[in-house]
Amino acid sequence: MLVLTRKTGEAIQIGEDIEISVVSVKGDQVKLGINAPKNVEIHRKEIYLTIQEENTEASKGIDNLLNILPKKQ
Repeated sequence: MLVLTRKTGEAIQIGEDIEISVVSVKGDQVKLGINAPKNVEIHRKEIYLTIQEENTEASKGIDNLLNILPKKQ
């Protein structure tokens, strides 16, 4: 893991088209601004993990459905 120190108004660059800026720091909260192309999905980690779990559960339902359908000869 890369650990960087940034002050309010400073940024880091990821590749050519993603920039993360420190917007403000108040107490133990840090506000970040993220500039990225529209095709790049950006989620908080807990939301990302929830999406992954839901996708896994949904795919299990499809697998179950495929198992009960008659197989083509």
